[in-house]
Amino acid sequence: MENTSLLEKEGPITLEDLKANFRANDFSAYSSGFGDKEESDERNERFEKIRGYFEVAWNQELKALTGKTMQNFSEHSAIGSLEKSEGNFIAGMLGGKFVIAMQGRFHFYEGYPMELVTLPIRVMKVLGIQYLFVSNAAGGVNMGFHVGDLMVITDHISHLPNPLIGPNMDEFGPRFPDMTRPYDKQLRMRAFEIAAGLGYELKSGVYFASTGPTYETPAEYKYYRLIGADAVGMSTIPEVIVARHSSIPVFGVSVITNEAHDDYAEDYVNDGDDVVVAANAAADRMTALFTKIIESL
Repeated sequence: MENTSLLEKEGPITLEDLKANFRANDFSAYSSGFGDKEESDERNERFEKIRGYFEVAWNQELKALTGKTMQNFSEHSAIGSLEKSEGNFIAGMLGGKFVIAMQGRFHFYEGYPMELVTLPIRVMKVLGIQYLFVSNAAGGVNMGFHVGDLMVITDHISHLPNPLIGPNMDEFGPRFPDMTRPYDKQLRMRAFEIAAGLGYELKSGVYFASTGPTYETPAEYKYYRLIGADAVGMSTIPEVIVARHSSIPVFGVSVITNEAHDDYAEDYVNDGDDVVVAANAAADRMTALFTKIIESL
C-alpha cells in the first residue's frame, strides 16, 4: 500500500491530488478479510454502497477542497447515518488547517459490519490526518448531567464488537494495540482552556457504547452508571479503536441529548426527535470549540 500523506505536500491540495491518491490506494480493499466471491449478496451490496460513497466523494463532494473555508460545517443530523443525513465526505479549511470531515456516519445497528463502519478512518489515515476529532449524541447517565451539556470523553466502555477482530492490517498498526490512553490528554486539557476563554462549561466523563438501536431500559442505565459510565450512546468507539490502532491522537465530545436516569416519571419516553433538537442546539458551541482547538494545533 502506498501510504502517501497529502498533508506533507507543499502548496494547496487540489481535487486532482485527491483523485490521484484515491487511484493509488484502493480504499475499498481496507476491509480486512473481505472477498466478494465468498460473501453473501447482502454483504456485497453494502460493501459496494460504501465503495460508491467514496467514489462520489472524490468525484464530486471534494470540489470544495481548493483552499476554501468549509461552509455549513455544523449543519448535520445528530443521529445521522450517511443514509438519513447529509452523507457528505467533505474537505477544506477550518481554524486555518486543512481538515477532512464526515457529515454523518455508518452505524453498526444499521447492519454494516465493523470493517465498513470504520473504513472512513482508514481512508483518512492514508490521506495523512494527524488528529481525529469525534462527536456523538449521548444520554447522560451521570445524575449531574443535563440536556445540552458538552462532555469531553476521557475514556470508554464498549459493548460493541471490536473492529480489529480478524486478520491484522500490519500496515496500519500492531496486532495488540495499547488502549491505555484512548483519548489524548493534551487535547483534553487544551479543550478546557479554550472553553474557559469562550465562556463554555465543559463536563468530562466515560462514554459507554451499546449496539442499539433500542434506547436502554432504566435497569441498564443504572448498571452503566454503577460500572463507571457517565454517558451512553451507540457509536464512536469503533472509530476510536481503529484510530488508535493507527497511532492517531483522538479528541472526543458527547452532546448530552437526554437524561438517561433510572427514576423516570410514569409517562416519560425517549424520543429520537428530541435528541436531534438537543444536539443541533449545541452544534454552534461544539463547532466553535473544535475550530479553536484545531486553530491552536
